[in-house]
Amino acid sequence: MSEVETQQLPDADAAMPAGAGNQQSGTADSQKSALNEMAENQSGRNVDALFNVRLDVRVVLGSSRMQISELLELTKGSVIELDRKVGDPVDITINDRLVARGDLVKVNGDLIGVALREIVKDFISGD
Repeated sequence: MSEVETQQLPDADAAMPAGAGNQQSGTADSQKSALNEMAENQSGRNVDALFNVRLDVRVVLGSSRMQISELLELTKGSVIELDRKVGDPVDITINDRLVARGDLVKVNGDLIGVALREIVKDFISGD
């Protein structure tokens, strides 16, 4: 497996000044508008179609290897030991490629989410 270059993300509270929550949507809109303008100028096509493409995003808690005989012995309540420890960052993959790492966080009662901590700059493998 090749090494990947990563970029640390600042803490959300430190990166966003007070009252900046409403500015984010304006910034996203201006970035989208700028991308559209660039695409139209360069190729005569609109990139709006790309914004509707659905991708398979997965949060990987860990992995394990087992023999088929062990797999067949699993029942309700069985525990599968993973290769990660509690508190280790989880991997975020898009279309089976590692793109980021983050920490699990609790959101809206019983739901969980991922706080991104690190973005993988070069996730294209050398295969």
